[in-house]
Amino acid sequence: MSFRLRASRPDDIEPLYEMAKLTGGGFTNLPADRDALGAKLERSRDAFSRTQDTLGDDQFVLVLENTETGAVRGTCQLFSQVGQQWPFYSYRLTTLTQHSQELDRTVRAELLSLVTDLEGCSEVGGLFLHPNERAGGLGLLLARSRYLFIAMHRARFAERVLAELRGIIDDRGGSPFWDGVAGRFFGMSFQEADYFNAINGNQFIADLMPKHPVYIAMLDDDARDVIGLPHPTGRAAMRMLEKEGFAYEGYVDIFDGGPTMLAKTDQVKSVAGAHSGSVSATDASDGERALLAAGTLTDFRSCYGRRAVDGDGVAIDAEAAHTLGVGEGDTVWSVVR
Repeated sequence: MSFRLRASRPDDIEPLYEMAKLTGGGFTNLPADRDALGAKLERSRDAFSRTQDTLGDDQFVLVLENTETGAVRGTCQLFSQVGQQWPFYSYRLTTLTQHSQELDRTVRAELLSLVTDLEGCSEVGGLFLHPNERAGGLGLLLARSRYLFIAMHRARFAERVLAELRGIIDDRGGSPFWDGVAGRFFGMSFQEADYFNAINGNQFIADLMPKHPVYIAMLDDDARDVIGLPHPTGRAAMRMLEKEGFAYEGYVDIFDGGPTMLAKTDQVKSVAGAHSGSVSATDASDGERALLAAGTLTDFRSCYGRRAVDGDGVAIDAEAAHTLGVGEGDTVWSVVR
């Protein structure tokens, strides 16, 4: 069975909607709402068709396709710059140190401060793989193909890139962090706020959220204990991000307290290690395992395969050549698996 990642199309809405219903909440970039998903796909089509090779306000949606059946079984997204349509809010963990000479005591208080520090960064997100396909390294294909896409279209992305990981969600679909912080001011459950944000954006946070720092010591234990922790299903994603060079720098999501990972775009391992070459042969059965990608924008597609790099040329295996639809003389990008 063979899979490839390709640019999305507006007619991908139904499989995306069916997958969105499986996310279990807290997945803002893949809301279970046809209108919102349709708007994302339209925006993605506009981004893929934009001819200026410059940094803009683009959202690219990619889908994982079974090449034998044509079924869409996963998805991921890239944003060229966050915070362009509305502010991109985060909480930042900071420390306030105070000293009393009379008591001869130093006190360090941890704070959550509402910030827009990350505006202008690119973002990789929206990664979801159908539960029946979570084997064979397809999650890694989804994740790392985004970096090949960035390398292939580098001028369209910013100098820093972020990835938000979903935070802790309880068995009821609620968020201990939301209940302990923002939920006290909004009179909305986490699910209500998360859905509203997915459909309408988070300007309501700016309108209603207190701007003063929150003292972590004043939160209840349930909220305090989950700050900066990924959802159990996101731990593997966090490890993959760390292997790519991302790091947690104290920024957390304002809804569920999940960690935001950051990296300099050109230092992301799969961006820095991306190789571009002309296909010299399509019979490299003994080459090293790699991620391979071809095409630009609407023609982008990627898959697993084998490669043998020789200077500016690259030999790839026959199955990958067929999956990508390339032959000798075509340009292929690749990075070691």
